[in-house]
Amino acid sequence: MTLELIIFIASILFGVVIYWRESQGNRMYRFFNKIMNSKELQMKATDKRGFVFLQSFLLRAVFITSFFLIIIVITRFLIPIDLATISLFASMICGTLIGTYVAGFIFKSSEIIEEQSDNLEDLVHETIEKGKDFIEDFQTKETEKMESPKEASKVQEKSARERLKDKGLL
Repeated sequence: MTLELIIFIASILFGVVIYWRESQGNRMYRFFNKIMNSKELQMKATDKRGFVFLQSFLLRAVFITSFFLIIIVITRFLIPIDLATISLFASMICGTLIGTYVAGFIFKSSEIIEEQSDNLEDLVHETIEKGKDFIEDFQTKETEKMESPKEASKVQEKSARERLKDKGLL
């Protein structure tokens, strides 16, 4: 169980590294694209798609699974000891998929933060001013509530007995 946990965490980091590497450049994907496709079907020079970068979940899973299958077959031939079990294989695939999505989330968040960093200072000042206005409004309403019962008692100068007489109940 400890080995699986260590491999799972390492595969998450591996997924982050793969995603980051493909976001910087996709030469390997372009190479396989040129080998597999004809001139008309090859990807454009402006296309940034890679094996895991800008791919759907299904294609990411297929590429990562095939990568780890090749690695496991190689380790089976090189090392005859049964190190590459199915549980390790599954944890490597799941961890790498999770790592690619974590990296995508981190990159998307950093882009949004960079775009909003200029407006962030203005937003904080506006929020502080709104808070101050809210506190001032709250304090003025509180003082008005304290003054209004005094005014209400001045308006009602008749006693309860006189009001009942006016209504004809006494």
